[in-house]
Amino acid sequence: MKKLFTLSLAILAFQLVQAQESENKPKTPIGGRPNIPSDLNFEFGFNQLTNRPEDIGSSFFGSRTFNISYQVPVNLFGENSGFTLNPGLGIGSDKLAFKDNQNLFINPLLGPNSSRLMDLTDVYGDKIDVKVNSFAANYFEIPVDLRYHFNKNNYSKSFRMSIGGKVGFLYEAHTKIKYESADFDKRKIKDSQQYGLEKIRYAISVKAGSPGFYVWGNFYLNDMWEKGRGPYSTQASQVNFGLAVTVF
Repeated sequence: MKKLFTLSLAILAFQLVQAQESENKPKTPIGGRPNIPSDLNFEFGFNQLTNRPEDIGSSFFGSRTFNISYQVPVNLFGENSGFTLNPGLGIGSDKLAFKDNQNLFINPLLGPNSSRLMDLTDVYGDKIDVKVNSFAANYFEIPVDLRYHFNKNNYSKSFRMSIGGKVGFLYEAHTKIKYESADFDKRKIKDSQQYGLEKIRYAISVKAGSPGFYVWGNFYLNDMWEKGRGPYSTQASQVNFGLAVTVF
């Protein structure tokens, strides 16, 4: 997550330099937001599993999503048609906080690219006080949106709606566990593995809002884990949704 924030700050600084060099460009009414013909999006929300077995429980507020994307509009059907195609690049980070102090561990019966759900006390001992327990999967993403602007004469001041899709490529996944015990005092364990996750994922995306803020949702079309490689051989897929801020 720290790497994502560092990258976002670097992109933001680069765009601010561009905005300062474009002093004659008009401003939008949202706090002097620069009217640069592109969108730098920061999406915050929640990540949930669908079609999951009852044995896999997760905390709603602990299972979060953070996405960064940079998209460029391309006019469709003429300059004032209201339609734009918005391709881009991005990074997505999804967390899952499993209930009852459970988390993912390698399944020895299936080998390295696999996972099973286990109670932390079965791995680290009964007398532990768990402080942090989460799982995160990180993706490079290619989003493409078909967007309609209700104000056809000024897209930068228009309410907008879009439907599109995104493709994500898994580049890192890990568990993070912190606990205290009388035997070991404090311990922090971060284990990076593939955990049987699908390497590529596909989603339908919907968005609606103003140039500065919008609500969004992603509905993934394929399973989160490879067939038979995840906990309980689950075929669970993902849904995530939330609010976003567009900087430019």
